[in-house]
Amino acid sequence: MSVPQLEELQRALGHAFHNTELLERALTHSSALHRAPGEAGDNQQLEYLGDALLGFLVAEYLVAQFPHWSEGQLSKSRARLVSAVPLSVAARRLGLGDHLRLGRGEEKTGGRQKPALLADAFEAVVAAIYLDAGLSAVRDFAARTLLDAAVRTEGNRLDLSDHKSALQELLQGRGWPPASYRVVRQEGPDHCKTFWVELHIAEIVSATGSGANKKEAEQSAAEQALEKLRAVAP
Repeated sequence: MSVPQLEELQRALGHAFHNTELLERALTHSSALHRAPGEAGDNQQLEYLGDALLGFLVAEYLVAQFPHWSEGQLSKSRARLVSAVPLSVAARRLGLGDHLRLGRGEEKTGGRQKPALLADAFEAVVAAIYLDAGLSAVRDFAARTLLDAAVRTEGNRLDLSDHKSALQELLQGRGWPPASYRVVRQEGPDHCKTFWVELHIAEIVSATGSGANKKEAEQSAAEQALEKLRAVAP
């Protein structure tokens, strides 16, 4: 990575590295190296460390933000925040995909946009910042790039099961097209409506869900679709 590229990325991250080799390693996929996966040089060990750090940092953040939540609410929210979808979204916002070092195979198959590779890179960058500057620096980074935005968007709904994101992650992992949602019916007075939503995934599966609003109905439909897909394939 050139010096201007490194400087551009560090500005996006909001962290100036003392050891820029850590950042370069965090963005190096194993496919880019002519060595066995896991050997020093790729980002797999950093990804492992970053995953553990994020689990702690997210738990710490949630306890501070929602002191009255139960263990179950905190656990659901943490699992939701450290899953591949929100991590890959955060990675895209930072432009990590543009700076990944990939082998030819991954490059040809769109590796820079793959949610799994982006999520792994985000975790590796978390570890790189921790090793470069310590826990305080990486705590600020996680809050700024991932957690504050999630709380602004979802607030105290974070503890709700996010079946839509789980379905999206499963579909992307299998290389299938995204789900489409359509409100097909609504009944009841304005203060007490029930919505029905149909979900379709090409010729693969369909489902119908209901709820007190459109979002709840979509989540219900996504939950049913997940159950169907998991029943026919691991």
